[in-house]
Parts: sequence; C-alpha cells; structure tokens
Amino acid sequence: MADLRLGVNIDHVATLRQARYATMPESKNVEPDLIAAAGICERAGAHGIVAHLRADRRHMQDRDIERLRASIMTKLNLEMGNTPEIVDVALRILPDEVCLVPEKREEVTTEGGLDVIGQHTELETTIKRLQTAGIRVSLFIDPTLEQVDATAELGVEMVELHTGKLANAFAEKIQKKELENLQAAAKAASELKLQVNAGHGINYTNIALICNVPHLTELNIGHSIISRAIFVGLESAVHEMLAAMENYGK
Repeated sequence: MADLRLGVNIDHVATLRQARYATMPESKNVEPDLIAAAGICERAGAHGIVAHLRADRRHMQDRDIERLRASIMTKLNLEMGNTPEIVDVALRILPDEVCLVPEKREEVTTEGGLDVIGQHTELETTIKRLQTAGIRVSLFIDPTLEQVDATAELGVEMVELHTGKLANAFAEKIQKKELENLQAAAKAASELKLQVNAGHGINYTNIALICNVPHLTELNIGHSIISRAIFVGLESAVHEMLAAMENYGK
C-alpha cells in the first residue's frame, strides 16, 4: 500500500493574521506570513498545501492564493464554494486541484458535505470548466453510498470524505457507526476509480481511527496541526502528524 499523503490546510494561519491586520493589510507589521508557513510545512514533508478562499474572504484573500500559487513547491489544493466569482478566481490562478465544498456564511468552518445529488446540474457545469483548464477536481461529501455514486457520475478525479462525525463522536456506538460509513464509502469510491481523500476534524488522537478507513490516498488537515504548532512549532507539528500517518495500512 502506498504511503498516505498529507495536505496541510493553512487557513488558520490566515485567521490569526486577519484578527489583527484585516483592516490594514499593507502594514509593515503584518504577520504571520502565509508563504513562510507553507514553506515550513513543505520542508517538513507535507505533500501539498490546502487553502479555502471563501466568498466572504474571512481568512484567505485573493492575493494569498496568488502568492501560494507562485511559491509552493508541492501542489496547491484550493477549497472553494461553487460560486461564479470564486470559480473565476480559480480559473485565473490555476491551482493544481480544487475541492468543491458547501459554504454557509453563518458557519465558523465548513460543516457537512456537498449535496451532490441535489446540485448535480450546477456542479457539472463548474467541474467541466475547471477540468478544461487542467485542474483536477474533488468533491467534499458526507460518507454515503448515494453521494459517492453521484460524485462518480460527474466524472471528477477525486472525492474527499467528510470525517467530522467520526472525529467528533463521543459515544462508542456512534463512533463505530460513523467508521463503518466511512469504510463503506471509501470502498465504493475506490471501486468507481475515484481517488479517495479524507478530512475535517482529524487530530493526533483520532487519526488512529481514520487509519482504519481503506483506500485512502490523502488526508487534508489544518486546525489540529496549527493548534499543535503553538506548542511545538509548525515543523514539528507536521512531523508528528506524518509519524502518526505511518501506521496506515499496517
């Protein structure tokens, strides 16, 4: 089994910057620097950088995505909602990959997966535009067989399974059920020739559960790594997550 790859989401680095400098982005004191953070993650062994350009620009800004595109050495995975403005940004900047996610203004971070079944027509148009531009496309979905089937029908290269319900499960019974859902969805996606990625709520503890999901190619993790970095530094935080991922498939 191939090694499990890690994409580090650096949105929370931008969130910290915006807490102080949202109204004065040209200040000479602006920090932390997203490009420096991305570089540290790459040198520590991350296989890609993930960034979510939201419609409300609450953390990442257009200029951030432009700078990341120009500087990172691995790959840029742009998370985005299916809105005309953000699609136009993606087509201009040309990330290596796009992960289409649901987006609600009132949420703190992305909660739940796309309703691929209900949004088939709108998604199909966007997917074709992105793929024509040479961008690989993933859909962020809840781990149900129906959503997996609908995702495959749209001809995307990848699916990202929403792991939040497993990651945040308190009761063992719920945890068991959510793990079974993820396992079944991953198996179905793999059989449909989709690359299977996963993300949301994964941390240094519950990754042991995630490692029981078959056919995974990549985990996209942000909050836990950035949180750990407060105590041990970003490089060590990435190293520790990669070490935890080494048990996958063993």
